[in-house]
Amino acid sequence: MTGSLGGGGSSPSGGDQAATGDARSPAEDAVRLARWTCSTGSNVQSRAAVVVQAGDHVWEASAEGNGAVDALYEAVDRALAGILSGRPRLLAYRVTSLGEGPDAEGRVDVEVAPPAGAAGPRAEGRYHGSCRGPNTIACSVEAYLEAINAMLAEEHWADAAAAARSGGRGPRDTAAPAVEISETDHEPTQWFER
Repeated sequence: MTGSLGGGGSSPSGGDQAATGDARSPAEDAVRLARWTCSTGSNVQSRAAVVVQAGDHVWEASAEGNGAVDALYEAVDRALAGILSGRPRLLAYRVTSLGEGPDAEGRVDVEVAPPAGAAGPRAEGRYHGSCRGPNTIACSVEAYLEAINAMLAEEHWADAAAAARSGGRGPRDTAAPAVEISETDHEPTQWFER
């Protein structure tokens, strides 16, 4: 992931770095994927679980979706619900092969818009994320987070990131309830107990 929450060298707290004593770099404030897992197959609902971090805060969430990528995006949205106040609108999702054969890399390009309920300047804009690598599922979630980071880098989103970093959410919060999964199903969140 190459995007960062502070984009362009500005402070995510709206330029109050010196006044607050917050010496965080934009890279530290970027929302990044710490871990993820998903399960999918024929005749079953896909499930995913993620751990995302921003600075010293960690959020976990799990979700179901229509395929692995949808489940991962929904899990990210649940984890970041306290920051974004809604689900970003997915405008474009493209996977491009960068070569031939089983070892070929792919590139995933994602474009998002702010959540439907956003108002004022927060309701505007289109944000792009891109990732390349041999695992298109991993690149899909990395590109999605890069696009979200591009959105959060905008000045009008700076207080949302700062509030999440210093507000009511602790260093390790679960942002959304876990998906109900029966004991006979594969449980992707068991992976987080390692």
